[in-house]
Amino acid sequence: MSDNSWKSIDLNLLVAFSYLYQHRSVSLAAEQSYVSQSAMSHSLGRLRVLFDDPLFERKGHQMEPSEYAHHIAPKIEAILNSVTHDLLDKKAFAPEQYQGTCRIGLTDYAEFIFAPKIYDAIRLIAPQAKVSFFNVNQANYQQRSVQDKLDVVIGSIKDSSETYQHSVIYSEQHACLFDPERLPLNMSLADFAQAEHALVSPNGPQQTKVDEQLALRGFKRSVTVTAGHFLTVGRLLKQRKMVAIVPKLMAQEMASSSGLAHIDPPVPVADFDINLVWPATKNGDAKNQWLRRCVVEAIRSSVAMSESI
Repeated sequence: MSDNSWKSIDLNLLVAFSYLYQHRSVSLAAEQSYVSQSAMSHSLGRLRVLFDDPLFERKGHQMEPSEYAHHIAPKIEAILNSVTHDLLDKKAFAPEQYQGTCRIGLTDYAEFIFAPKIYDAIRLIAPQAKVSFFNVNQANYQQRSVQDKLDVVIGSIKDSSETYQHSVIYSEQHACLFDPERLPLNMSLADFAQAEHALVSPNGPQQTKVDEQLALRGFKRSVTVTAGHFLTVGRLLKQRKMVAIVPKLMAQEMASSSGLAHIDPPVPVADFDINLVWPATKNGDAKNQWLRRCVVEAIRSSVAMSESI
């Protein structure tokens, strides 16, 4: 591409792409960008020619992005964000005056444990701000980040690409969670292995490193149920001779609210990091910098308080 070839490109097409990628619908993209449906359809046609790719193909009631569309979406969003924040936004960010929305992606676990603390921390400093929480996971957080224009993502997620940056907020331990009316508080390794086991497994696998550790000690467990959400597993444990290994903060929360008990696992279970992830394009954005500090301080304060109990 020559130095001047960009002059032949209508940069408004990038805006059209962003709306199409976000809404997966020509009519909704047109409505949100205040143009006619025919104009948006025309823009899609020009985008297909420009990128030599279908970009969006109808599947049912949605226009599903192609693999190439997923590939270029973060780059186009970076260009649009750069224009917005680096060229057009001249005001210094003041959280106490901010009236916009903080858009935060959280995994199931992070949302359950930290969402109330994060909300309070943001509203304490920015009382006019609004907060939107979005459920994400390792598989979809990049897509959701672009589609829902997320400021940050929180969870057991790590991104080593150039598109996103991450930092460790804290390292989480594990605990055994169970109903003390059904299983003994001084649970032995044999008791643990003989009990029914519940496993948080969004994708369905029924074996983990725990099974390897049990095998080394001559034991084998039976995972009788898997679920995609921690809350489901917590409810399953009540009134059953069932145990689940869950993050320690989750165990503490459920023990205090549901009458369950928790102990240290009888076999080694590796810790895991809870990370803060954000688009690299927002690294220097004043609002994003403030929000990252606010979120990290709120979570670390909450963790420290739990550890002191």
